[in-house]
Amino acid sequence: MFIQTEPTPNPNVLKFLPGRAVATEGALEYRDVDAATASPLAEALFQVDGVEAVFFGADYVAVTRASHGPDWSEIKAPLLAAIMDHFVSGQPLTRGGEADGHAEDDSEIVAEIKALLDSRIRPAVAQDGGDILFDRFDEADGTLYLRMRGACAGCPSSSATLKAGVEQMMRHYVPEVVRVEQTL
Repeated sequence: MFIQTEPTPNPNVLKFLPGRAVATEGALEYRDVDAATASPLAEALFQVDGVEAVFFGADYVAVTRASHGPDWSEIKAPLLAAIMDHFVSGQPLTRGGEADGHAEDDSEIVAEIKALLDSRIRPAVAQDGGDILFDRFDEADGTLYLRMRGACAGCPSSSATLKAGVEQMMRHYVPEVVRVEQTL
């Protein structure tokens, strides 16, 4: 098994491409070792000193290292070994069912926003090892709240991506959206 790595715009996140499907039921994020118990792979990755968060995309694993922790040169090999061991073992990605879903009772505007996120924005952001999720839409003032995950969370260019890219696209296709804000 050969696992490729790619840098992301966030210097603290490295993207691992195992050459096979990773999160087939939807993107997953683990921000601490306690949450990682839901996934054997996330748990193994958190055993590597300096790992701060783990994100699983459709065909990649994005690992966030602590900004004041070990360099990538020190932790890349143990991370590659953990990922390889997991996929060779045939274990499932999660111990339970976890996936991002859409509520069935969304308003027409919210459904349109989610469809645009899924079709245009999320695939582009996934190329950089991240994800953007719908949080809520305030119809009274036109504010769309989104949550950034994976490489996008804490990335120096995430604010620019949100304002220059996502906000402009949303305002163009969904005129009810006046502005876009990030939630944590």
